[in-house]
Parts: sequence; C-alpha cells; structure tokens
Amino acid sequence: MKKILLRICLILTPVFLFSQQQEEKILITIGNHKVGLSEFEWAYQKNNSQNSNIRSTTIKEYLDLFINFKLKVIEAENLGMDTLISFKNELAGYREQLAKAYLIDNATLEILTQEAYDRMKTEVNVSHILVKLNNYPTPGDTLAAYEKAIAIRNRILLAESFESVARSTSDDPTAKTNGGNLGYFNAFQMVYPFENAAYKSDTGKITMPVRTKYGYHIIRLNEKRKARGKVKVSHIMVAVPRGSSKKIIDSAKVKIFRIFEMLNKGESFADLARKYSDDRGSARDEGELPWFGTGRMVAKFEEAAFALAENGDMSEPVRTDFGWHIIKRIDKQELQTYDELKPQLREKAYKSGRVKIAREAFVKNLKSEYDFYADTIKLSYYYDIINSQVIKTGELQDKLSGLNSTLFSFADKSYAQSDFNKYIINNKSGIDPDFVKVSVLRLFSEFVSRKLIHYEEQRLESKYPEFRFLMQEYHDGILLFEIMDNKVWTKAIEDTVGLKKFYKTQNNKYLTEKQADATIYTLKDDSGLSKLNRMVRKRERKGYTDQDFNIKFNHLPDTNWLTITHGTYQPEENPVLDQVNWNTGKTELINSDGEINLVVIHKIIKPEPKLLKDIRGLITADYQDFLEEKWLKDLKRKYPVSVNKELISLLN
Repeated sequence: MKKILLRICLILTPVFLFSQQQEEKILITIGNHKVGLSEFEWAYQKNNSQNSNIRSTTIKEYLDLFINFKLKVIEAENLGMDTLISFKNELAGYREQLAKAYLIDNATLEILTQEAYDRMKTEVNVSHILVKLNNYPTPGDTLAAYEKAIAIRNRILLAESFESVARSTSDDPTAKTNGGNLGYFNAFQMVYPFENAAYKSDTGKITMPVRTKYGYHIIRLNEKRKARGKVKVSHIMVAVPRGSSKKIIDSAKVKIFRIFEMLNKGESFADLARKYSDDRGSARDEGELPWFGTGRMVAKFEEAAFALAENGDMSEPVRTDFGWHIIKRIDKQELQTYDELKPQLREKAYKSGRVKIAREAFVKNLKSEYDFYADTIKLSYYYDIINSQVIKTGELQDKLSGLNSTLFSFADKSYAQSDFNKYIINNKSGIDPDFVKVSVLRLFSEFVSRKLIHYEEQRLESKYPEFRFLMQEYHDGILLFEIMDNKVWTKAIEDTVGLKKFYKTQNNKYLTEKQADATIYTLKDDSGLSKLNRMVRKRERKGYTDQDFNIKFNHLPDTNWLTITHGTYQPEENPVLDQVNWNTGKTELINSDGEINLVVIHKIIKPEPKLLKDIRGLITADYQDFLEEKWLKDLKRKYPVSVNKELISLLN
C-alpha cells in the first residue's frame, strides 16, 4: 500500500521545475503554506503526459486532487510526523537508493551496459588456471602471486599441456577433474575482469595473468559460438547419489527406462513427473523448471535440453552426476532486444565489477569539475616516515602526528594531512612495508574518492532540481501514507462501533438480488407433456412428491425421461429460468436444447439489505471514504484554502 501511494505522490507532485523565477507567482495558499504556479503547472502537465498511467484530468479536477493532497501533508507536518526517527530513517533509505543514480558516470555505465548486451549474443568456452590471493593481499603477496602465474604461463608456452598444468597447479579445486575447463558462458556469469579478458582474447591464445578478486588467472579461449538463448523444460529425475552401489545404479537405470517406455505409450509426462521424479521440488509443478540459459545447468543436462528442436519434444534418458533425467521442452526464447533488457542489464551492471569503472570515471569528472589539487610533495613525506619498524613498534600514530599541512583541496573544501593520517591509521593493515609508496597511493586514492563522493552527495539537492523534488515527493508520500493510515484506513478497520452505525445508513446501497423459488421439470421429448401438466396442476392439492413423478415417468430401469430441479435462483443463474416471466404462481413451457422444460415459479424473494458480515470489506471501504471526506472538510476549516483564479485561467 505504501509503495502504491508513493507512486501516486510521484504523479501529484513535480519531479522537475522550470527555471526558477526570481519572484515566484503564488497559485495556492493553504494556511501559511504557499504553492507556486510553476510547481502546480509542471505537476499537472506530468499527470496528463502521454506516458502517464493516470487518466487525463481537467485543470479543475487536478486542482482539487492537488489541494487535498497538500492539506494532508501539511497536517502531518504540523502533527510532527516528520520528526519521528522511523520517518527520518525511511526517508534516508529512499535518499540512499535515489542518490546511486547521481553518484556514478552514467555515460560510462551506458557504454558498459551496451557492451554486456553485445557479449550476450556470443557464448565463449574458456579454460583457466587460478593463482589464489586472499581478500586483502599486500603488494608483496600480489607480486609473488603474479610471478607464480607468469612461471605457470611459461610452462604452457613451452608446450606443456594446459590441462595437465591446470590439474597440478591451479588453486581452483575443480581443475583436478575438468583440467581447468569452465564450459560455455556469456556476460555477467563471471567476474568482469575475467569476462573481459575472455571476450577480448583470440581462440587458442594464452593470456597474460588477469587479476580478479580471487587472484590471478591464466586464461585460454577454446571456442566461440552464437548464444543459444533460454529454454524452459520439464524433467523426470531418478536420482543416483554419489558413491552408490552397482545395485542402486542398475536399479535407477531400469526405473528411468521403464518411465520412458510409459511415456512412449502415451502416458502423461506431468502425471509421471508428480508420481516418480526424485526432484520433489519440480515434481510438484509437473516437473517444470525455471527458464535457464548457458552455464546454468550441468553440461550434459544443458546440452540435451537445447538439442530438443520443438516444443513438446522429449529426450531419451540422460545421465548426469545427479542421476538420470528425461527432459521435455516447453518453450524456447531467443535473446530479447537491447531496449527490452536494458533496465535489468543496468541493474546487473550496478552489482558487477562494471560499476567500479563507472565510479572511477565519475570521480575523475568530479576532480575536473571541482578543480581538485593534491600537494604531491607533502604526500611524499609519508614514503619516508612509514616503514616496517614504525608499523611493528606501534609508533605510526606518533610519527604521523607531525604532519598537519594542507594535503589536497577541491571546490570550497581543504583537507589536511591530519585528516589523511586518521584514514591511514584505521587502514594500516593494508600497508605493505616493502611497498610503502604503492600502499600510500592506494589509500590516498581511496580517501580522496570518498571525500569527493561524500561532497557531491551532500550537494545533490542544490545541484539537481529533479533530485530535490524527487526527495520532496518521497517526503510527502511517506507522510501521506502515515497520516492516511492513522486518520482513515486503520481507524475504519478498528472503529467497529462507528462501522456498524455507518452500515445502518447504507441499507439500501447493498441489496441482495431478486430471487425466484422455482421448480423445473425437464422431459426428453413432448410425448408425456400432457400427463406432466396434469400432475403438476394437482401436485399441491394431491400432495405429490418427486418420488410420485419418478414412478410415473421413470418406472423402467435406468431411465431418466423426467428430471426435476428445485432451487432458489438469481437472474442469469439458470438459462431456462431466465426465459420465463418471474411471477408467483406462473407456469411456463420452455424448449431448450431439444428438451421440454415446464417451469413453476413458487415465490419471488424481494431484494433486502445484505448482512454486515457478508459485505464487511465493501462497507469498510465506503466508511474509509466517508471518514476521509469528513476529515478533509475539517482540514479546510483549519487551513483556509485560496486559489489565484487569474493564474488558473492562464492554464486553461
């Protein structure tokens, strides 16, 4: 509900404003609160734009909606709802999410997103050897790993088999069985530096060591092929746990081929999946699995699935490390267009290593925009002060305390060496005594980036009008939800006494349908119609029962010449009854689908008010509308509303 209301708020308030005039024209005054013409004008135009999901409204209609919205928000502010910790935390969370789009170089992100899409058109088969690094390696550790990777690469260049070298040297444990072969993959399935190296390489080439968060990789591109898209399948699995005895292995094979034989005889795949598949998760869904593409399933299963040419095609039993499978293709999907995939590609780019590149470009732009200056001489002082002895003896803080000069500046900000000193001390574990300069420069780059981004984040409201008004929308939307919940929604649910009183005023709004108490006699043909008419006319006087009618008309075994239906019906509930006039005591003859229907209306039940328990949801919704309308009248008395009609006339 809150998310829906916030989306409504995004309609009822502006995202952008036209260039601010020095003297804003006031369109609406609500108590002491002023609303400018430009704010309302943009909001109205946005509401009535072609892309809006809300129907087009007139100026008058929208003005009323806008004033009601503002009245509620102003009341929430006056009640102090915007001072609550819960409100501030929620708004801060929205701000953090919204700010992400402004704290990155979007042009770079767009290039990287397009690059990812282009790569999704091709799948690459790659082998690798990993030289592992821990999460926070020192420059010395990094150099040692790099040299080891170079030595391994040289062995392969000197004609040793890539697979045998991978099995004996790779820190990737799977290399022992696959010789380093990772199979096929495409964009976003590997960390970005690894993916980048693979796609930029040539078939058969051995790359130089490639650094990722896992360490250094030596990569060989084996093959490229056109992307196969995604496939959706169902499967029936007979599990064969690892280490199973020959008896279990043979039994599983016999079982899967028996199931396969049953399928070939026409039995339902869905039924057999539910009954026999050991994959109980998918068995509940008739064996159906989620959509998947290359690299998402074990290779043999994946190959068998993509080999199915048409929807409905079924594979022979396929053996994988998990057991036996019979696979049935449900559907196949080729790669969608860039425009269709762009939103999710951007989201994936944010979560992948690509965002680091876009963030670095953003920081570079900020340095240029804000005239960033760093005193490299004063930065060099750290190279002489920091050494292994200082770090080991704990003298680092004392040694750095003498450095207090300005180290760098940008815009209206200056940062002293003492600011950087604190950052060094807090991150001293990242300093390698054998590579002091490299360590200091890395820490300095991190520190500068953080300060620049923090500065930019604090200026978003003043720098970007659209950001300021988006934040105002979230601010107002959260308040609107809270006060509506307090004054209308929850109140209507919890106020049972008020709800019952309101229900009594709505007796004529929610009525039951008119109903007919009737009996329908249906004959297979008209040969017994005269006899049926006589019995029906005499039924009440003679006291005939349904059994008496059955004796007369259905006396032979297994006959059903006459059927009798009694019931109470609403309009459009019974097609035969809908063809007669609803009058008490009325008897009519209706031909329907070759059968003869004699209809007797015993009684007409008039509409009457529905019980509260049967329409509580509807009455509660109406009660909420009633409370809101009454509340708005009170707000308009509390905060007098005036509108500059001359300005409104300019908008028509």
